[in-house]
Amino acid sequence: MARYAVLIYGDENIEQDEATAGQVMAEYNAYGELLTGRGAMSGGEALHTTSTATTVRVVDGKTITTDGPFIESKEALGGFYLIEAENLDAAIELAAACPGAKYGGAVELRPCVDFAAENPWDPSPLVARA
Repeated sequence: MARYAVLIYGDENIEQDEATAGQVMAEYNAYGELLTGRGAMSGGEALHTTSTATTVRVVDGKTITTDGPFIESKEALGGFYLIEAENLDAAIELAAACPGAKYGGAVELRPCVDFAAENPWDPSPLVARA
C-alpha cells in the first residue's frame, strides 16, 4: 500500500450560509467515514485560514518570520488527509470522493516518500525520466 496526501485547496473568501456550511461539514464527515471504512485513513487535519499563517526562512543563519502564507493566491490549502491506497488509480478514486473536489476548489493528490524503501535525495530517477 502506498501513502498519499490528499491536499484540499479552496477559496477562503467564499461565504456560505449556515445550511450550506452544515451540508459541507456533513459531507466531510461522511468522507472521513468512507476512508476509515475502507481502511485507507492514515490521518488528516483541517487548517485555520491563511491569515493565521507564519512563513519561516533562515537566511545567513538568522531566522526571519513573515505573517501570512508564502504566496498569495485565490486558492489556499485548507486541510489534508493522509490515505493509503493500492495504487494511483485507487488513490484518485478516493480523492475524487473528497467534498473539496466539487465545491469550487481542487484536491491535489501527492504520493508520500517512503524513506524506508527509497532515497528521496537520489536524483537518478529524475535523470532517467529526462
